[in-house]
Amino acid sequence: MSSVLAFAAIPAAAVVVGGVAAAFRPPGPAVTSGVQHVAAGVLFAALATELLPDVVHRRLPWVTLGGFALGVAAMLLLKALSRRLEARVVAETNGAIVPTSLLLVSGVDIVLNGLLIGIGFAAGERQGLLITLALTLEVLLLGVATAAAISGPGARRRVIATTLGFATLLLAGAGIGSYFLAGVNGLILDAVMSFGVAALLYLVTEELLVEAHEVDETPLLTSMFFVGFIALLLIEMLV
Repeated sequence: MSSVLAFAAIPAAAVVVGGVAAAFRPPGPAVTSGVQHVAAGVLFAALATELLPDVVHRRLPWVTLGGFALGVAAMLLLKALSRRLEARVVAETNGAIVPTSLLLVSGVDIVLNGLLIGIGFAAGERQGLLITLALTLEVLLLGVATAAAISGPGARRRVIATTLGFATLLLAGAGIGSYFLAGVNGLILDAVMSFGVAALLYLVTEELLVEAHEVDETPLLTSMFFVGFIALLLIEMLV
């Protein structure tokens, strides 16, 4: 457990560093969109290389359908809840922009990342190291993208608190994955992974890319999605 948490501390620190750096040097709209495109590409690559092959390999279609459907339902419920929370936060913070939907979905993604790290080390040290390296890049960009979406009074304080919360969630997920999910029944693991597939798809398509497309699209910005995808794919091939 201590070894897994020590490795999980690397991406946990990365999300804090990315968020705090963006809070003290806020990127412009074009840079923010570029980072969001790259983060979406990295997440999509993680989905394609880590989650989907594992789910397909188990060949449990009904469990996969159930976990995926539950994930979609959970994300839609989070979206509905976040709209109410966003209206309340704007009213209580004198117009500060807090992207509640993005924060909630990103929090789910962070927990799932921690679970993947814990499960990966349970399967083998090399697999655990590979997943940790890939997810470090992912959460670093996610921290930057999240911080860039928060603005208004007290933005820095909110970013620091948010990224520290993300780091805590990631470490908690890694501990749970290592202790509770290592060696569990394949049905449970497949359901968890299928839930994660739905959550990652939602984060990429309904949060990051939607935010990224709020500025005028250029070929360079569009290409950043593919840069993120191939970067993570190459890292996994070379490590």
